[in-house]
Amino acid sequence: MNKIFALAGVVIKELYRRKDFYVLFVLTALLTLAAGAVNFFHDDKIVRYVKDICLLLIWVSALVISVVTTARQIPAEREARTIFPLLAKPVSRWHVIVGKFLGCWLATGVALVVFYFFFAAITGSKEQIWPWGAYLEAVWMHWVMLAIVIAMVLLGSIYFAAPSSTSTITIIVVGGVLLLGTHLNTIALQQPQPMQSILATVYFLMPHLEWYDLRDFVVYDMGLVPVRAVALATLYGAVWTAIFLLLAWFGFRRKSLNT
Repeated sequence: MNKIFALAGVVIKELYRRKDFYVLFVLTALLTLAAGAVNFFHDDKIVRYVKDICLLLIWVSALVISVVTTARQIPAEREARTIFPLLAKPVSRWHVIVGKFLGCWLATGVALVVFYFFFAAITGSKEQIWPWGAYLEAVWMHWVMLAIVIAMVLLGSIYFAAPSSTSTITIIVVGGVLLLGTHLNTIALQQPQPMQSILATVYFLMPHLEWYDLRDFVVYDMGLVPVRAVALATLYGAVWTAIFLLLAWFGFRRKSLNT
């Protein structure tokens, strides 16, 4: 575990030395500050609309940070040839996979806390409402979803040639799941065979990232999600994360580091 935490610490330091996080935070902060000005209109619908935009930007920013940061981890080690002294410490390839995952996940978690806390402070100061329970659930579910995404990106970085390819493909896949995941089964029922069976199979086999989106609960003050549902979603996310990490480790173990 010491080796894994040491690798994770390097990843966290690397992220906050780069400008990605700060640029995205400034953009999010500007839009969130705009949300604080809508009380001039004294219209709850406008407040909720702008809050929805702010949360959407937080989701986009967190996704970009997690995907871009994770996609360059293994390729950067190989390109700089630091992977060889790293594995000679000795550190196993499993340690590298888990350490990189943990570092990216923790770093993204810190970014999430910063984003959500700033959002809550600004909007709460204007509405005089601080539903911290809903915010905590939203942050936790968002973070669990990003664990799946980060593990998926690590898997892709083993097989794709460049970090840009991994990032692009992952963002397209994640965006497709978030947009179509809820409706794919309904679409499948309207299709003729064999397309109906194919789409239904895809629906049941894909990771349902859309289950972790609690933005509506925050925007429309819908209260808390039952603890049992959060626990089951967390377990579901842990299973998918483990699957992607095991596949990444299996591919990394069989891959030549010289190519």
